[in-house]
Amino acid sequence: MFDLEQLLEMVLNIGILDIIDMTIVAVVFYKLYMLIRDTRAEQLIKGLLILLVATKLSEWLKLYVVNYILTKTITVGFIALLIVFQPELRKALEHLGRSRLLLTKNIVEIAHEDLDNRIKEITDAVASLSRQKIGALIILERDTGINEVIETGTLIEGKISSSLLINIFIPNTPLHDGAVVIRKDKIMAAGCFLPLSENPNLSKKLGTRHRAGLGITETSDALAIMVSEETGGISVAAAGKLSRFLDIDTLKTIIREAFSREKQSKFINLKWRHKHD
Repeated sequence: MFDLEQLLEMVLNIGILDIIDMTIVAVVFYKLYMLIRDTRAEQLIKGLLILLVATKLSEWLKLYVVNYILTKTITVGFIALLIVFQPELRKALEHLGRSRLLLTKNIVEIAHEDLDNRIKEITDAVASLSRQKIGALIILERDTGINEVIETGTLIEGKISSSLLINIFIPNTPLHDGAVVIRKDKIMAAGCFLPLSENPNLSKKLGTRHRAGLGITETSDALAIMVSEETGGISVAAAGKLSRFLDIDTLKTIIREAFSREKQSKFINLKWRHKHD
């Protein structure tokens, strides 16, 4: 039996490396949980745990047939999980690739350029579209490249200007229904198609534009700006979180903190307001 003396001896023998080891494991499991929280993967993990417990119980109770079936199910199930979890595994690897330890050139370069002018052009366009209640979806690429999204639209590669952005989203024009992708100082493409959010907890009142804006931020570190054609409301999505009913000053602050290197930590810890119509 495991007694108090053995426990005390184990505690006393814990060294610095053991603490580091346990801390790393705890952080990894916490990060994994945060990645799958509120996704279908969370439910699958719960089902797998129930299956493992049932297998162990059948072994203890000597239910040989049940145990045989459950054991074989788990063996095949691990292979099936790799297929079922493919989107989540991709998301986890992309999250690892966006680690601050592997900071790429996008943010470093843009921090030394005329960021204020770009912010002004973008927010002037958003303000005008909001006043006119013209729907819009603008994606600001950050560290994660989204060439696969750019390739779905019409290539523009034009200088960022409020007039060009407004003209793109004017109703009944060829490109007004898709998303605009901005990379650094250029409008790369318009009329782009985005993946819709897989979050099952989203309000049913959210339209396709908001779901698409959230979707791209779930698979990349891009910043998505949405303008509602029904209310003219301004929304921003980042890291799969949605902030709605923003004013222009707040929008300027969010963009600046997203692309100014010295303000990255503040942007990452930004408190997003969850509001629904």
